[in-house]
Amino acid sequence: MVPLVSYQLEDSIATITMDDGKVNALSPQMLAELAAAFDRAAADRAVVVLTGRPGVFCAGFDLNVLRSGGSTMVRDGFELAARILSFPAPVLIACTGHAVAMGVFLLLSGDYRVGAAGPYKITANEVALGLTVPRAALEICRQRLTPAHLNRALLLAEVFSPDNAVAAGFLDLVAAADELADVARSTAARLATLDMDAHAATKLRARDHTLKALRAAIDTGDADIEAAG
Repeated sequence: MVPLVSYQLEDSIATITMDDGKVNALSPQMLAELAAAFDRAAADRAVVVLTGRPGVFCAGFDLNVLRSGGSTMVRDGFELAARILSFPAPVLIACTGHAVAMGVFLLLSGDYRVGAAGPYKITANEVALGLTVPRAALEICRQRLTPAHLNRALLLAEVFSPDNAVAAGFLDLVAAADELADVARSTAARLATLDMDAHAATKLRARDHTLKALRAAIDTGDADIEAAG
């Protein structure tokens, strides 16, 4: 089985890269490898840079698995988001391109998000596909997006570009595509100078409501993606 996720540790910074050669769909294999990579980062006490392949960060869940009844896969996706939201070290996401559906929810779970400039789509497109947005996804979006953009993103499935994603709350910074890796690296190096115990404690305190609501949604099945109507 060809690995879909790579892990590189350098100077207390762990770079976790998704690359399935296509659109970085979150398949059971991809999710299992991401979980293992975050296990390694936790053991290494490393700041994390989570990134994708050129032009694509993540296109969301594997639709073939989802159509055949992928409830376990969906739960694992939101468990990963919860882990990123509560990870004891800073998690920087270097968004290399398109971020769609669950890819957006992972993006919104990072502590700092740098996006590549370019003709890329950032969209939670569930409603456009006839799917009801899970409560777990709503809780993730609510803690980062402005109220107006939350409605536009989830209720109307609006497509955002990197240029307008910062004002909405999807990204913190946009960098030229050929500079993204360097910007992510330099920012991660700055984050690595933080007191990690203070960072972890403050993160849990600041996100207490979100994490409790997200956990409740996962445990009660409100993380499942359902067809509308």
